[in-house]
Amino acid sequence: MDQEAFVTCATNDTYALGALVLGHSLRGVNTSRKLAIIITPHVSSKIRGLLANLFDVLKEVDVLDSKDETNLAILTRPDLGVTFTKFHCWRLTQFQKCVFLDADTLVLKNCDELFEKEELSAVPDVGWPDCFNSGVFVYRPSEETYKAIVDFAVKHGSFDGGDQGVLNMFFKDWRTSDISKHLSFIYNMNANATYSYQPAYRQFGKDVKIVHFLGAVKPWMQFYNAETGRVQPDSPHCYEHLQLWWDTFMKHVQPYLSEECRGLAGELSKLHLGTSSGSAFSASSEARRFAWERGQIDYMGVDAFSNIEKKLESAINEKK
Repeated sequence: MDQEAFVTCATNDTYALGALVLGHSLRGVNTSRKLAIIITPHVSSKIRGLLANLFDVLKEVDVLDSKDETNLAILTRPDLGVTFTKFHCWRLTQFQKCVFLDADTLVLKNCDELFEKEELSAVPDVGWPDCFNSGVFVYRPSEETYKAIVDFAVKHGSFDGGDQGVLNMFFKDWRTSDISKHLSFIYNMNANATYSYQPAYRQFGKDVKIVHFLGAVKPWMQFYNAETGRVQPDSPHCYEHLQLWWDTFMKHVQPYLSEECRGLAGELSKLHLGTSSGSAFSASSEARRFAWERGQIDYMGVDAFSNIEKKLESAINEKK
């Protein structure tokens, strides 16, 4: 068991919030495996301490490390910088096998059986099932594989601009080579799926083990009323999963935050559960602006044309 681990990645304090909730969700389902996290220097010392207390292994990586020739290669493709960080998971060679989980996932039930699978096992992507979604995958740490992936990324880039495009091309035989490497949807359920295919969710939703909050709007961006302890979702994500994320966050993470944390983490430290003072939080405006700047627009949800039209009409009426 000590040679296997669940692994995630946080490039800043905001995504570290997701990683902390994920880590506590894994502890909550009594996983027998180790927990490991990859972070960058952008994670503050305060958040780093919280991560170190929760995860068994904390490894700092820097894509611009001048002492590493492999890392330097990425300088020729700066667009792959964030993607490159995730590939460092293959460098955790103290483990024989790992399961990578994006920081915007939440574990609902024990899923240690994933370690029975081989590299590269993953769930088909809902947008293009011939590709796998890289939010959850089983792999074997290896410096050789790490260097091969980085070399491939530098030479060929990514067809979707992110790690998923690179990994699908690198592990290009996933689609046809071995059906046992196609994991069930219950190990990487798109939180939006409860809306797009409700009959299936009603039938099989009870079996879901890992939820993935795909898209530009993450759980930590939602409006939360600390006085009532309820989240007020402004996204297509399933309410029950958003509420569970916030319940975990408010119990295990928020009490230990402070204003010295960076970005949204610092703002969330001001919440006070069960009181009217500091009772409401919404990161939607700041977070949505950030998402728009990166081209991550929630066309089907809060950024739908009908919603934008309503806001424009409201602004015009106010000026009359």
